[in-house]
Amino acid sequence: MKLHFSPTSPFARKVRIAAYELGLDDQMELVPQQVAPGMPNAEYASRFNPLRRIPVLTLDDDSTIIDSQIICEYLDGLDGRGQLVPKGGSRRWKVLSDYAIANGMTELALLLRYELALRPPECQWQEWIDDHWDKISNGLAWFEARGEEFGERFELSQIALATFLGYLDFRFDDFAWREKYPALKAWHAQIAQRPSYRNTEASV
Repeated sequence: MKLHFSPTSPFARKVRIAAYELGLDDQMELVPQQVAPGMPNAEYASRFNPLRRIPVLTLDDDSTIIDSQIICEYLDGLDGRGQLVPKGGSRRWKVLSDYAIANGMTELALLLRYELALRPPECQWQEWIDDHWDKISNGLAWFEARGEEFGERFELSQIALATFLGYLDFRFDDFAWREKYPALKAWHAQIAQRPSYRNTEASV
């Protein structure tokens, strides 16, 4: 398998953490890709993803799987592993719903990154920026109030949340989320000790 990724992408990191947790990291070749706004990369668009998004997983038969959640679910289903997403019952919908919130916060943060890093200051839309930070704050407060539900599990929803918090540290360290959300701070400190998390930290 080949994972087309960027070392700074939180979505690709999510897949890499999942691979580590499932014992598949040594079966996955990492293929760096340059995909960013204003960078057409026609070859990538034609061969892997017409939307020029990462990650993409290429299988041994040259077929591709697109989108980090779908890739994680594919990896979770190999050899009947089933560790990251419960296959049925209310727990499955809980995991996927929490995942949607954590993943949504990551998407918001990535949009903020583009707005603040790429758009000239005089063209930035402050109300839009404030609204995105408000949504992110709401999401963090949601998880802060439900910290006891996470427990010892490290399923897809927790992977997504941990990856998001890591992205905040990487791109928005001045947000200082640990000061506002002590339960998440304590939880993240434990997760940060996992080899899957340490070995996939973002780098420039």
